[in-house]
Amino acid sequence: MESSDIERRPAGADTANASPPQSGRPARHLSIFDAVCVVVGIVVATGIFKSPQLVAANTAGPWSMLGAWAFGGFLCFCGALTYADLAAACPGFGGEYLYLSRSLGRGVGFLFVWARMTVIQTGAIAALAYVFGVYMVRLTGGQAHEVTYWALASVVVLTTLNAIGLHVGKFMQNVLTAAKVAGLVAIAVLGLTLGEAPTSGGASPTGSAGPFGLAMVFVLYTYGGWNEAAYVAAELRGRRGRNMLWVLVVGIVLITLLYLGVNVAYLSTLGFEGIRASDVAAAEAMAAVFGPSGAAAVSVLVAVAALGAIDGCIFTGARAIHAWGNDYPAFGLLGRWSRRLGSPVAALVAQEVIAVVLVLLPALSETLRTSLGGGFELAVAYTAPVFWAFLLLTGVCVFVLRLRRRATIGPLGRWVPMVTAAILCATCGYMIYSSIAYARKAALLGVGVLAAGVPVYLLVRSRRET
Repeated sequence: MESSDIERRPAGADTANASPPQSGRPARHLSIFDAVCVVVGIVVATGIFKSPQLVAANTAGPWSMLGAWAFGGFLCFCGALTYADLAAACPGFGGEYLYLSRSLGRGVGFLFVWARMTVIQTGAIAALAYVFGVYMVRLTGGQAHEVTYWALASVVVLTTLNAIGLHVGKFMQNVLTAAKVAGLVAIAVLGLTLGEAPTSGGASPTGSAGPFGLAMVFVLYTYGGWNEAAYVAAELRGRRGRNMLWVLVVGIVLITLLYLGVNVAYLSTLGFEGIRASDVAAAEAMAAVFGPSGAAAVSVLVAVAALGAIDGCIFTGARAIHAWGNDYPAFGLLGRWSRRLGSPVAALVAQEVIAVVLVLLPALSETLRTSLGGGFELAVAYTAPVFWAFLLLTGVCVFVLRLRRRATIGPLGRWVPMVTAAILCATCGYMIYSSIAYARKAALLGVGVLAAGVPVYLLVRSRRET
């Protein structure tokens, strides 16, 4: 790529105080519909196909199970309102990196992107790539070792499509999101209209229920990713603060309705005890209605859902890395934006390399796999504590900005965001505890990688100040 195709800001430029994007910089090209597709595309991934059994196992009956899913939607709605306020208070490019840098200092912002690049986002990409690989092997009748090949192919191909340009990446995300939303709506409608649950399934559950709090761990994991909307705020057309509010509210409401509808369909088809007994509730629900062809269709839907989520994570993940590169000369290459392609190519490639390493890590040796867990489990456990810690700090930003009296009053007024931020912070605190309690050694690995960012920050800060 010729140097004339690329522009970046002068060394040391501060993204937190960035002016609106100029030529060769991110353009305000996204409609509300496009941004909603990104949010829904990331959130509605594979969790809704894996978590219902775990949620049912830790609730006392169908109503408490549905209540857990509704409560999860409410908690995410509170988080969405918090982020809408932050987008209005801190207009600019970089999402949470921008919020944390302005509120809690450059060091926190630096470590956030370091963690996002090495732990949070790349770990999520690797986890979803493994799920895609598993279902593709199931559909093609391949061998177990081919899971890694499919996972690698998904990361490489989707990164390439995002690097080609804005219009290609946006079109791909919209298509994948529309396909999986249509598939989930079909499951909900067909399950409700054609399903015949066992008569004893919904009335008197026989198994003992686990703690409701553990059910919420799996529910909130399935809702995870709504905060990625922060990375499209600077590329939204029109009034950013109000449009971000629409994106987040519409996205969360749509996701909550989808999740409730699908779970009601599972109940109508399998019954509560049937959900508890099945780790592939969607496949069994459709198999009960349409036979083997129904189960195969669900496998295709899961693969599409995984691809859509990978694509969304790649799209938003590179935006934070790009903003980071603009602020630190040592990583200036990552801050380049291709004018010809309309994408942060260097940031995309860096993210791709790390995600590929995480995909390959469990396959390197049996010792690593035994110690840290398999592909999907490793990736989830590796990311959880760090992710929830930074989400909590983002909630704290609302209070810091208010105390400093620097926050612009957004579309929700002064007090609503503070209430919703308090709910978000409490939720994150509980999730930090839960993730550390259940993630074991892989959680320590993620925390260790985050800690390795401290000396890196001290080094680049000293170079930045000289």
